[in-house]
Amino acid sequence: MPQRVACDSCGEVLYDGKNLKPPDEIILSHNGKCPKCSKKLSFVLINVEVRPAEEVTR
Repeated sequence: MPQRVACDSCGEVLYDGKNLKPPDEIILSHNGKCPKCSKKLSFVLINVEVRPAEEVTR
């Protein structure tokens, strides 16, 4: 099952891969901030959106 994680502020893709990764691991891999807009990254369940892969645009 593919997983894509994007910055809520600018849409920068932070992770796109076939293996599921925990959000905290993805955040740590970017030193806690978005590499494009420098927004502080956090994982808030209210902002999680899950869609079938065929609806995800690239």
